[in-house]
Amino acid sequence: MAVKDVRTGVRNEEGIAAVLGILKQAFGERFQTGRSFREQHAHTATYLPSQLPDGVVFVESSEDVKTVVKACASHRVPVIPFGTGSSLEGQVNAPSGGISIDFSRMNRVLSISPADLDVTVEPGITREELNRELRDTGLFFPIDPGANASIGGMVATRASGTNAVRYGTMKDNVLSLTVVTADGEEVRTARRAKKSSAGYDLTRLFVGSEGTLGVITSVTLRLQGIPEKIGGGVCAFPTLQAACDAVIMTIQMGIPIARIELLDDVQIRACNAYSGLSYPEKPTLFLEFHGTEETVALQSAQFSEIAAECGGDEFRWTDNAEERTKLWKARHDAYWASRALAPHLDGLSTDVCVPISRLAECVAETQADIAREGLLAPIVGHAGDGNFHVLILFDGKDPSSVAKVEAFTERLNRRALAMDGTCTGEHGIGQGKMAFLEEELGGALGLMRSIKKGLDPDNIFNPGKILRPL
Repeated sequence: MAVKDVRTGVRNEEGIAAVLGILKQAFGERFQTGRSFREQHAHTATYLPSQLPDGVVFVESSEDVKTVVKACASHRVPVIPFGTGSSLEGQVNAPSGGISIDFSRMNRVLSISPADLDVTVEPGITREELNRELRDTGLFFPIDPGANASIGGMVATRASGTNAVRYGTMKDNVLSLTVVTADGEEVRTARRAKKSSAGYDLTRLFVGSEGTLGVITSVTLRLQGIPEKIGGGVCAFPTLQAACDAVIMTIQMGIPIARIELLDDVQIRACNAYSGLSYPEKPTLFLEFHGTEETVALQSAQFSEIAAECGGDEFRWTDNAEERTKLWKARHDAYWASRALAPHLDGLSTDVCVPISRLAECVAETQADIAREGLLAPIVGHAGDGNFHVLILFDGKDPSSVAKVEAFTERLNRRALAMDGTCTGEHGIGQGKMAFLEEELGGALGLMRSIKKGLDPDNIFNPGKILRPL
């Protein structure tokens, strides 16, 4: 990740001026060009500089989206979809200007099929809103990236999060999409059947495309039954290696764990201070089990034995909903807890993912790198699938501090790639990781460019993301 990768693209001033007039006439007060609106739709949740769009449209239907795309396509003006703005790699920036499509008003549940365990929603609904709507059905949507992200944004970045070890990522839970393509028409990528061998898998093509191939207008998702019993717990370990060994043994034994999160000693210190906890400041696993009362108790007992074998402290677990909520609230507040360690500093959040057998090695080498450089950088990981995050705190106004952090993130990404991992498990590429995508996939980028050119010949969909301009 480097600031130098956040480039300013070529602006089509004549086209932008024409589109501003068209959209103002079409949408009235639902189209805004004021600076405050534009700033709100280009903020990044990391230190990458903001690049503002020229206007923001608050769409309310797929017809609105088609109107915007047709106008922009006819004048070759960029279109940047916007959900809640919680993406971490500059995905909502507008390097060539253009129009931000705000989906906050397209937040309806379109249909629920409890018998088929699926739901169709508009892209602006957030995961928390969706689960509130589903509560009375006995079903829930399990993907939990931490932030209360929009479903459309989660599809676009192929989000995952704390439940991925049991329920998979967005690619495993999206059945079908409707998407507005570059000609301004809406297509449906699949039906609601649980499986299909019909043609190319267009659904998976758009999942993770970060808005660069089309604009999502509806999403059909798999649902899960709300577990009869949920148990959660926490266990500290003497070393990082011991904690990771416990994770590997748990996975290899086939214990159907729902969540297993790794926090290093610095992150635990931050969580203790921020959330009023008193956990030992050691590498710690947060866990959750889903099932019946009997299976949750059995799984917890099995993990207790594994933890003891790996030298862990007593595994403290509970099936009390209030206590469990407090536990996971602390985990979800990890970002803000880390920022509170040094509120005067900037923060860069980055992630990598490696085969689970290399997780302890990768995290240990990363911790050693942090210590050598004198950085303050807590680590938290979705240990069950080898994915971990580092939040580096630094002075963004000090060029030497920025250079040190960028050099560290380069080493982190290359360390993961050397272990046959990936430069990002769930943040996506955006603007910040384009260089590492090239190192990771090499010649496959040529195929990606061909797909991009075929679906978006004029490069209007979120330009400057994923693929570097040639």
